[in-house]
Amino acid sequence: MVVTYGEALVDLIEQLDGSFAAILGGSVCNFTLAVARQGLPAAYLNPLSNDSFGARFVDQLGAAGVVLAAPQRSLLPTALAVVTLDAHGVPSYAFHRALVADRDITLAQAVATLPPAITLFHTGGLALVPADLDVTLGVAAAAAAAGALISIDANLRPLAVPDLALYAAGVRRALALAHLIKVSEEDLLYLGLQDADPVVAARTLFDGSAAQLVALTLGGQGAVLLARSGQVALPVPPGVSVVDTVGAGDCFQAGLVASLHQAGALTLDALPGLDPGTLTRALRYALATASIDVMRKGCNPPLREEVEDFLTTTGAAA
Repeated sequence: MVVTYGEALVDLIEQLDGSFAAILGGSVCNFTLAVARQGLPAAYLNPLSNDSFGARFVDQLGAAGVVLAAPQRSLLPTALAVVTLDAHGVPSYAFHRALVADRDITLAQAVATLPPAITLFHTGGLALVPADLDVTLGVAAAAAAAGALISIDANLRPLAVPDLALYAAGVRRALALAHLIKVSEEDLLYLGLQDADPVVAARTLFDGSAAQLVALTLGGQGAVLLARSGQVALPVPPGVSVVDTVGAGDCFQAGLVASLHQAGALTLDALPGLDPGTLTRALRYALATASIDVMRKGCNPPLREEVEDFLTTTGAAA
């Protein structure tokens, strides 16, 4: 089972007429929905609000088959992110997360709700802000002790915290514990890993860490999947017309996990020895999953069948 821990928030997305549409989101919750739609059993640990947005999350995640591990709904409201899009559909965020439902949980409560037989534990995004980091790392440590792979998406949101240096240092602590890491070019800059070649910068994440795979997303230039002994790079698939990029990275990571699962490679024993063909298929699947999402409004992850059809249509199916 894939177990996730992190934010569930509502994106209030600016429309062309200046109004805002309320879209269910949050990096970790998006990933949870995306990996469940790929057919993997998934559980979400954080509590959801008893407000109307929380009810929508319950319905959405339930429809995808996600197990809600929190024993009861929170009396606190759902977190909000106000999302404005530039001319290219790239989002910027303003966060409202004080006293909200997904943070209404202690370390002891989160560990107590961990389901048995965890294959992979995923976190990242706003769960890595300084105020929440120790709890997040405690839950990750408990999952690792239960035999789970640890997946972390750095997904830094500097507008969410006043002290970027403190935030970045905490994210680096978290990434050192992960077996599977996802970063963007922008994340590398925020982490202070500046290099003329982002691949060189991303490869430093292997140093002194548990990482076996590092996925580096490069926006319109595609992505690179790095292993300790090699790497593969692929461009964005042909025919992708971007509507907006909300949730693209979350869907990418879910597609990567799904492909590794399909290959029987989602284990600590298998990850270090992946051959170039498996790495290429996993990266291609991840890019296809993200590509379908960016052609839709908001984060709307595809089903496994949709990804497979996309790969066949674009001539990229292995």
